[in-house]
Amino acid sequence: MVSPVTVVKSEGPKLVPFFKSTCVYFVLWLPTSSPSWFSALIKCLPIFCLWLFMLAHGFSFLGAHSSARKILAGLIFSSLGDAFLIWQEDGYFSHGLLMFAISHILYSSAFGMKPLNPLAGLVIGAISAVSYALLYPYLSGPFTYLVGVYIALIGFMGWRAVAGLQLANDLWTWTKMSACLGAVLFMVSDLTIAVNKFCFPVPHSRAIIMATYYAAQMLIALSAVECQDVETARKMA
Repeated sequence: MVSPVTVVKSEGPKLVPFFKSTCVYFVLWLPTSSPSWFSALIKCLPIFCLWLFMLAHGFSFLGAHSSARKILAGLIFSSLGDAFLIWQEDGYFSHGLLMFAISHILYSSAFGMKPLNPLAGLVIGAISAVSYALLYPYLSGPFTYLVGVYIALIGFMGWRAVAGLQLANDLWTWTKMSACLGAVLFMVSDLTIAVNKFCFPVPHSRAIIMATYYAAQMLIALSAVECQDVETARKMA
């Protein structure tokens, strides 16, 4: 397993633009009441930096690893979703929902179906079902089924991420842990969005949503680079 020190030395410098752009977002804290292309750019900038983080590993790396390509594609669709959600009050919330749904499908495919870990699936499925049951009384129109489908997709993505983390058998890597934590944070972020939008105002909702969202995307992006870090560790050995 690649050591944490090697990970920090290898990946840390590539993530500096992401951390800086995330700080810019929180420092500017542009009001959501007046959406603009500039506010969309500031919101999407950290995800753009994660594109660059993926591309910094080289086209040969992306060409050789389909999971990395899928995660990059998921980041691209996520940035489109971010942009649509800037104008959610103008009727673009469902568009953003669709973009993120595609991202979750891509992430799920990147995480793969092995190991299956049905127990993790049952736990995530139960959490997803309870979440939908709590939201259901507040949903109306097309959101009644759109939110249900979205919860199923993000729950499936969470299952595939958690399933890869085999702590009991000591068969885990830092990238599997990264994928697991990223998926869980993504679920927390989206559940906060849903409760805040459809149920009741959540205190400090925007800070909670964006902090967990950016952390989730960074961790999922990190989960794609294990192969390259193994090669780096071998060279440094």
